[in-house]
Amino acid sequence: MKRLPLLQYDELDDEQKNLHDEILSGPRTRIAGPMHVWFLNPEYGSLIQKVGAYCRFRTSLEPRLSELAIIVVARFWNADVEWATHSKIAAENGISAAIINSIENNTRPNFENMDEELIYELTNSILQNKGISDKLFEKASDKLGKKTLLELTAIVGYYSNIAIQLNVFQIPSADGEKIKDLDYID
Repeated sequence: MKRLPLLQYDELDDEQKNLHDEILSGPRTRIAGPMHVWFLNPEYGSLIQKVGAYCRFRTSLEPRLSELAIIVVARFWNADVEWATHSKIAAENGISAAIINSIENNTRPNFENMDEELIYELTNSILQNKGISDKLFEKASDKLGKKTLLELTAIVGYYSNIAIQLNVFQIPSADGEKIKDLDYID
């Protein structure tokens, strides 16, 4: 890694070891991607990993829709690790290759499923407009319910947070896979 050393378990202090063990005691099976950054502040890492486990594994959104939102976030932030991991998971959960390719190319996909189109519209609006219109709010409330809409905002917020950390600390994907480059503004 460019900006952080990849720590081995025997190099961790007691707080870091506790965080490591806590992460692996839940639904995650390995330390990867953003988790390496969390060892800089184990107290923060403990809190954010709980939020992440909830957003990834426990919301009322089915995985297909959750993963769609995550890859829209990854594209918005040009987050290689998020993209490399979650574009595969999105495909495994039924998001078509055409939709994934459109998102990677930063173009609006052609949707066959109305629920996917709604999640795309909501996620894009949250990221681009920093909110949603009254019309989109009413549509989301009707189709998803307010609880699920809240959970979607949590997913967008959590994965935006992670994308920023991945980008700032330049954490590469495990296999070196990169999302299609879009220009950075310096």
